[in-house]
Amino acid sequence: MKILLVGNPNVGKSVVFNRLTGANVIVANYPGTTVEFTAGKVRVDGQRVEIIDVPGTYSLEPTCKAEEVAVTMLDGMTDEDVLVNIVDATNLERSLNLTLELIKRRKPMVVALNFWDETKHTGVKIDVAKLEVLIGVSCVPLVAITGTGIKTLVEHVASARISSYQFDDAERWHEIGKIVSSVQQIMHRHHSLRDRLEDASVRPLSGALIAGVVLLGMFEAIRWIGEGLIAHVCSPVFERLWVPVVLKLSGALGGTGFLHGLLIGKLVDGKISFSESFGLLTTGLYVPLGAVLPYVFAFYLVLSILEDTGYLPRLAVLADTVMHRLGLHGMAIIPMLLGLGCNVPGALSARIMESRKERFIAATLMAIAVPCMAQISMIIGLAGNYGARALVPVFVSLLLVWLVLGRILHRTVKGESPEILLDVPPYRIPYWPGLAKKVGMRMVWFLREAVPWVLVGVLLVNFLYEFKIIAVAGNVAAPVVTGVLGLPREAVGGLVIGFLRKDVAVGMLAPLHLSLRQMIVASVVLAMYFPCVATFVVLAKELGAAGLLRATAIMLGSALIVGATLNAVLRMIVG
Repeated sequence: MKILLVGNPNVGKSVVFNRLTGANVIVANYPGTTVEFTAGKVRVDGQRVEIIDVPGTYSLEPTCKAEEVAVTMLDGMTDEDVLVNIVDATNLERSLNLTLELIKRRKPMVVALNFWDETKHTGVKIDVAKLEVLIGVSCVPLVAITGTGIKTLVEHVASARISSYQFDDAERWHEIGKIVSSVQQIMHRHHSLRDRLEDASVRPLSGALIAGVVLLGMFEAIRWIGEGLIAHVCSPVFERLWVPVVLKLSGALGGTGFLHGLLIGKLVDGKISFSESFGLLTTGLYVPLGAVLPYVFAFYLVLSILEDTGYLPRLAVLADTVMHRLGLHGMAIIPMLLGLGCNVPGALSARIMESRKERFIAATLMAIAVPCMAQISMIIGLAGNYGARALVPVFVSLLLVWLVLGRILHRTVKGESPEILLDVPPYRIPYWPGLAKKVGMRMVWFLREAVPWVLVGVLLVNFLYEFKIIAVAGNVAAPVVTGVLGLPREAVGGLVIGFLRKDVAVGMLAPLHLSLRQMIVASVVLAMYFPCVATFVVLAKELGAAGLLRATAIMLGSALIVGATLNAVLRMIVG
């Protein structure tokens, strides 16, 4: 016996799954979260039973990959399996279309009326007993976010039955109308502040103002949390606890030699410098854990709050007009925002786009013009005393690249950019335990992916320097690096290692004491010219070999053109 949770996107399936299993599942309010199903275990009638969170679908007549997966999973059901149809009780008419399609499958079934608490706020009154009689299966009022009704739902699953409800499928919407008119009443109520805010946040003018405030607040919160954690937690821990250990090891290794250079790096005035020593145990650990992790934690915390309150779909609605000009739709804002945290999940989330053309454009733009939080934190540190004079040109340049390159790709990449129907849920208070679990999962994932690659990058750089390979590469690339881009020859090392980890590459530029012009050019070129190797691997999987080669050519060509242009323009402005 298996239990399949089935429902429209944004009806709370993943929250129900989390309540039933306690498994690690990401809960979000935008379509695309459960494109790949999640499975767990739940105890029903004294037995542990597998439960599957089926991808959200509006109908069993698939129009996208998520719905195709959902139909395939339903086709594979046995007679012993049970369907749990999660329904949005505040939007019964829309939800019942899928319910009646599921009834036609003649499988044991239970209907869970989620958001039961919100029906009181929205003025919806449903006669549950009458609904059960009409559709022929048990209906359980549910508030998944608080767990209200979960125990009752499990009890009804044990006695789930096949509906005897008969109807002509051609008259399905007529049947839905009859059911809704029989069991539902809409009570008069005054619009709440939440209603007004929901309406305002999707209107062009007020929505743009709200989006500006939200995004500004988002990045200020990330900066405040990240800087606070670095100043009061990470740096003190490294300076007071780790530096003494590393210095003792340095003394034991004699302060010089190949092994010392590999593990400790070079000492700066007899001390450890986490930005310049560049050893596995110094820069290799400090970059991901001390300088980057705080910003990544802050980003995922803020992003998760925006997801779970229901704001992200509204941002997608607002972004839709701009995204259409780039050959995308509004949901493409999701890969871009995720890419700001880490390019790897940004590249993975491009699969929510409907067509091959959209996936290629979204993934390519994200890899070229959206720096990850690790790289952003290192660019901020690299800017140093230049402050806004350096940071504003860097990020304005990347924004212009994103817009211009998007337009070019839209006109040159073959394929379609289909419209989508985006479901916008009401604003909700996040389920804090689920949010904490989601942030924790993302942090574990980041540590598992980031730390090894940073260490590999530092290790490789040491070997490249030791065997003079970077010096040879510098000689070969010198005409381009020094002539076209206006950077010192020593910057080649950072450009080479950028393939492994861009944040490490940016850190390698710090000891070069670049001028304002050089810092801007180097940061923009590093952000554009190649993704880190982890993102590169994901892009290969998502785009295929041919798509990856095209994207790589676009990255290298656009980085060279933009870098050369910036160098020429800035020479005239700042010298």
